[in-house]
Amino acid sequence: MNMLKVALLQIAPGKTLGENLEKGIRYCEMAKAGGADLALFPEMWSNGYNIYGRPVEEWQAEAVEGNGDFVNAFGSLAKELNMAIGITLLEKCENAPRNSLVLFDRFGERKLVYAKVHTCDFDVERNLTPGENFFVTELDTARGAVKVGVMICYDREFPESARILMLKGAELVLVPNACPMEINRLSQLRARAFENMLAIATCNYPETVPDCNGGSSVFDGVAYLPGLKGSRDTCILQADGKEGIYVAELDLEQLRRYREKEVHGNAYRHPKKYGALTDTKMEAPFIRENYRE
Repeated sequence: MNMLKVALLQIAPGKTLGENLEKGIRYCEMAKAGGADLALFPEMWSNGYNIYGRPVEEWQAEAVEGNGDFVNAFGSLAKELNMAIGITLLEKCENAPRNSLVLFDRFGERKLVYAKVHTCDFDVERNLTPGENFFVTELDTARGAVKVGVMICYDREFPESARILMLKGAELVLVPNACPMEINRLSQLRARAFENMLAIATCNYPETVPDCNGGSSVFDGVAYLPGLKGSRDTCILQADGKEGIYVAELDLEQLRRYREKEVHGNAYRHPKKYGALTDTKMEAPFIRENYRE
């Protein structure tokens, strides 16, 4: 079986960039020792998503270069460990920082850089630069190639995010997170996996981090199996609140067989009828003034 081992690093950050670098390296090494093919960090690991209750200028100054020493250390580590790594950061940008993920393959090659599109503009994240697009890359792993895309936290709440990634060929979507993973947010992830026939791996901070509660998860997106009456639970991993490394095994061959014959995803869409989704002039009573195109 073509089982891809995804390690969710549900770990608490330190107080400095150096501490997070050291701890991040250590936990990646532990993930590899446990057989992981890919390790994923929670949202904005470089500063531990420490942006609330602080002067904006103070935390913005903690942004690091996307091609700087902190990020490149994980590229070198990926090559050393022969393991893909999704490292997250508060990334320097021309006007305001970005909430980003850099994905390295097992050879240390930078395969994807994604900046959070749906920044939480109702709160302090309004001081970030949102990303402009969603990307999918073919990631070479020890278990073979897998097509990977990324959403970050609040992106999850917009079905369009996962839908675009599916249309671009994603089989696995990585979701760094920094908020309480309660039943409704977990239901969103379950729905995104089900309706797009793809796997979704979410990594959150543990319950010791303010406004977080662990609950990292993996949904494999396969709702029906031959010979199984009715549907199955697509959740193959649900972490508790404790700090640790949580590893899920994804059956890629099973997912691909499922996508070939089932009716979700792109099978029966009517895209010509969805014009209202991209019509910025459409009005609704709950549209806020700070709506971004």
